[in-house]
Amino acid sequence: MKSFFTAFVAIATIVALPLDARPVAETSALSVRAATGLDKLFKAKGRAFVGTASDQGRFSNAQNSAVTLREFGSVTPENSMKWDATEPNPGQFTLSGADALVNYATTNGILVRAHTLVWHSQLPTWVSSITDKTVLTSAIQNHIATVAGRYAGKVRSWDVVNEMFNEDGSVRSSVFSNLLGTSFVDLSFAAARKADPEALLYINDFNLDSANAKAKGLVNLVNTVNANGVVIDGIGTQTHLGAGGAGGVAAAIKLLASAKNVKEVAITELDIGQAGAADYTAVVNACLAETKCQSITLWGVRDPDSWRASETPLLFDANFADKAAYTAVAKVLA
Repeated sequence: MKSFFTAFVAIATIVALPLDARPVAETSALSVRAATGLDKLFKAKGRAFVGTASDQGRFSNAQNSAVTLREFGSVTPENSMKWDATEPNPGQFTLSGADALVNYATTNGILVRAHTLVWHSQLPTWVSSITDKTVLTSAIQNHIATVAGRYAGKVRSWDVVNEMFNEDGSVRSSVFSNLLGTSFVDLSFAAARKADPEALLYINDFNLDSANAKAKGLVNLVNTVNANGVVIDGIGTQTHLGAGGAGGVAAAIKLLASAKNVKEVAITELDIGQAGAADYTAVVNACLAETKCQSITLWGVRDPDSWRASETPLLFDANFADKAAYTAVAKVLA
């Protein structure tokens, strides 16, 4: 097997567990053993996958793993691929958690929706403190070359840029936009394309839950970036909703899908306060109504593991038993 380290930048010091010595699967063959629940039903409608968020602390739990492999066809790393977890110091990479997730997915024949490369949050102090454009450009390129390059051919897609917009559709102030303007988007996507030419490259954001100013601002940016071809393959809408908040999702997905040269739209971090069956079915139907909406990822398996645990927002309860919303979603997909 060709060493994963050949894609690394020369200055990087890798502190990670070795990847298993299995043959590297082609991206098109990563779903050899599809899930038998929601994912299978969604695939039967010609879509890509239904996934969940996970990391080693989750899938190491036998019940969590059993439900994950029964119901889902993809995992998104909850934290293990973010910048603070992967490069806490300049050129020093800690990839054991990300390795574990990719190995888990590869072993079990499910996909990886990789998350995330450039984000203003969970960012090491050394990055947020950069004041020189050239230094920041190099940091972005080296980070993406190392992290995305390590998993080239092992993931289906990457969230390359995450949460770059304010609610009014303007660009969020961050070390990236403050020093580089919106050119950091082109820079990041170019680096990701070079590191993993086969992966689908996404821009991802939250509160894109209606055809609002934020969604329109994102679409305008994608139209500009993709004006002369495909730079950004897909748009991810996180879809963290409150109870009764699903009414605008269909219009939002249609708007996002209209962006120039976009191949896919994805619901990337779905959870809904109180997990109402009507809310969940509205979101699933909104995705099914748009052919470019190819995947739905739930942000976790069971309620106690959610970042919104007190709102019981997921499809499975504390005992991994399916809830009414699960039954309603399965009915819609069937």
